[in-house]
Formats: sequence, C-alpha cells, structure tokens
Amino acid sequence: MTFPKNFLWGGATAANQCEGAWDVDGKGESIPDHMRAGGLHKRRVMTPTIEPDGYYPNHDGIEFYHRYKEDIALFAEMGFKVFRLSIAWSRIFPKGDETEPNEAGLAFYDKVFDECKKYNIEPLVTISHFELPYALAENYGGFANRKTIDFFVNFATTLFKHYKDKVKYWLTFNEINFGTLPMGGRNLLGILGEDDEQRRYQALHHMFIASAKAVKIGHEINPDFQIGCMLAYITMYPLTCKPEDVLASQELVKKLNWFCGDVQVKGKYPYYMKNYFAKHGIQVDFEAGDEEILQEGTVDYYTFSYYMTSCVAATIGESDDRVGGNLFGGVKNEYLETSEWGWQIDPVGLRFTLNELYDRYEIPLMIVENGLGAVDKVEADGSIHDDYRIDYFRRHIEEMNKAVEDGVNLIGYTPWGCIDLVSGGTGEMSKRYGFIYVDKDDEGNGTFNRSKKDSFEWYKKVIATNGADLASE
Repeated sequence: MTFPKNFLWGGATAANQCEGAWDVDGKGESIPDHMRAGGLHKRRVMTPTIEPDGYYPNHDGIEFYHRYKEDIALFAEMGFKVFRLSIAWSRIFPKGDETEPNEAGLAFYDKVFDECKKYNIEPLVTISHFELPYALAENYGGFANRKTIDFFVNFATTLFKHYKDKVKYWLTFNEINFGTLPMGGRNLLGILGEDDEQRRYQALHHMFIASAKAVKIGHEINPDFQIGCMLAYITMYPLTCKPEDVLASQELVKKLNWFCGDVQVKGKYPYYMKNYFAKHGIQVDFEAGDEEILQEGTVDYYTFSYYMTSCVAATIGESDDRVGGNLFGGVKNEYLETSEWGWQIDPVGLRFTLNELYDRYEIPLMIVENGLGAVDKVEADGSIHDDYRIDYFRRHIEEMNKAVEDGVNLIGYTPWGCIDLVSGGTGEMSKRYGFIYVDKDDEGNGTFNRSKKDSFEWYKKVIATNGADLASE
C-alpha cells in the first residue's frame, strides 16, 4: 500500500444527526428539528411547527451531546487521526441573526475539541451541514436573501476566532451542489415553499459568496487554517456508447458535479452554466465586487462524498430500471450490485472519480463521506457480524490506494456514520452505517448504548497498518 505516512484516517458525523439535545443550553430550532421521520420508501416531512405528538428523530439523535466522551474514546480506540463533525449553527446563534453568540454552545464544542486533543485526533469541522436555523428560513427566506451572507460570515468568523488554536481543518458548506437540485432548496439553502429555479440559483450564488468571504477571513485569522469545499460527487456513466447518451451524461456531470467545484476552486462561473442560465431564462444577480470575492476566496482542498454511481440516458425507456441514490438516482447499471436501499455499489468508480477530480483541480483531495447503509442484526450474544460492510470498505480502500499509485494527492478518508446515526434523508435508524452500533430503533426506542460491530476491529487494523492490512477477516 502507498498511503502517505500522515494520511488522515477517521470518520464523519453531522451535528443534526447525532447530537440530540435539540433545545438544550440555549440552542434554537434548526430546519432538521422540524423534520419528522420517514422510511425506506418515504421522504421526511417538514412541519412549520413542532407537533407535540410527532416523532422528530433529530431531537434525540444518538445523544452525542451527552455521550461525546464515550464516543470519542471509541474513535480513539479505532485509531482515528481525524474526526469530521459539524457545528450546529443554532447552538451558537439560536435564530441565526444575533450579533453575540450563545456562550453555552461555544463551550460545548470547546469540550469536544479538548476531548479530541486528548487522543491526538484532529477535528475536521463542517461549518454548515444542512443545519440552517429555522428562523433564518422563516424570517429571511434563507440564502435567497442576501442578508444571510452576513449572518453566515458572522457565524464562521466567530468559530474561526474562538477555535483558532483547536481546529485546523474546516469545510464551509456540506454538499453544496445539492443546491442545483429542487430538493436542495429547503435542506441546504433554507428556502421554504415550492421550488423556483431562479430563486434557488440566486440563493446558491449567495452561498458561494458567503463561503468565499469566510475562506478569506479564516486565512486572515489564522494563516495555517486549511479551508475546503464539500460536494456530493455523483459519478455518472453514459448508459450506452450512443453519442446522445454520452452528451446527456456530460451535460449532467457539468451541472451537478463540476459547477460548484469550479466556482469554489477556480473562483469563477464556468461557461457552461452561463449558457444554461441563458437558455433557461435564469438571471443570477451579481453585486459589485462579487467576482473579486469569488477569486479571493478559493478553497485550499477539495472534499466530497462518494457512495454510488449511476447511468444516464438521453431517453429513458419503459424497460430501463431506475435505481435510488444520494441526492438522486439514475438508470440501473447492469454491471453493478445494489444496496438494500437501491444504491449501486461501485468501488472502481471511486478510483475513476479521484483521477477525474485531481486532473481537473490539482489540489489535495479528501473523501469525507463513504459507506454502506444496511440493516444490522444483533446476535443473542450481542455481536454484530457486518461482513458486508467490511467488504464494501475493503474494496473502496483498495481503489483509493490505486488512485494514490496513479499520482492522486489524497490526504484523508472519513467514512460516513462512523457511529450509527439518524439518516438525513429518511430519519431512520435501521439504515445503519457505523462501525459502532447504537441501540435505538426507527421509533426512537432503545437504550442508546454503544457496542462494537465486527467492522470496528477491522477498521482499527486498517488504520494501524495505514491501509496495508485489508483482509476481510
């Protein structure tokens, strides 16, 4: 294996999916706090008010807020070099528009970062991971309102100053390219109501400006900060070698995968999106100085989530099978297997993706989400034999290594849901990703106690050998 000696092995979580304590110590309501539970074939429903009899799985999460010491100790036992987590915006600024932070919120993350330092674990902090304060969505229209840029910059600046000696690695927005899709309007951009493409792209522009401003300010506060972007990378193949399928795939790849990365890494809007806007009657308003802001606020490294790939066809026939996926699905690839949730598993596609990204941007890359959502069975003796998860990770890490041998500058890997947590898309607990099992079911019942799966010891060995030992047993 050729992973560098300082490779950042670890795991990833998000505050809204694991912390719980949704109304504790001055925390305000976030958009996820208004999301009721869904299911395997049912997306979550957002309610304008918190219904007393409704079940909102994020309200308890997995009780990380009260169990962070136990969880970080388990991460340390696995040998984590880095722990990706997010900071709940409404824990620091309850309504999002305050000028002064909630000190109790800042103190909580101080304790979390101090616990990480105790075990020499580097925090990797996502500033905004689908956790917009609900008041910003309700009162301002989220990022559709340019005022929200200043609210975010104030939030980010507060974090940079307060944690300047505790956090080195930062990400501005999680899966920012979610904003190119209708479903990203609410969860990412904070736009309530029906989708409007014009409004959504304007809001996404405001988010680009907010990110760029934060990057520049962060570097001024601490020049050693490494501040990156984060995208949901959905690798897509033409369904056939028919030229029309190839063109359809190319067009979708540009819009969904390349656009946001081009803006955040290269600091400017690409020609193909300007053309898309012109063809669809979309007018993205730039204020004076916006182009300079984007140029001055480019990121230091590029991170992404990778779970699956899909196929694209110019026309989809009745006989073409559809599959699910992160953000959206596609046409079934007959050469790939699928998970229980219909996501196509494609380890080789990860090597392809890493090479594509590094060829385009030539800055350090990090995979900050990757994993298999599956139903785990607890045996009578309490053991959990998740060979399917071990096999998934083994094959993906092998392809990561091949990409490194290809010359890709890959600096870290943080599998998603290193501990079981609430599914962002469905609110389920039964869709488990973690190396650590959490005793909670889809209705919120359980002890919340932690136990190790077989994959826990396996990943521990992988980290200890820097990826050299990838045996399945």
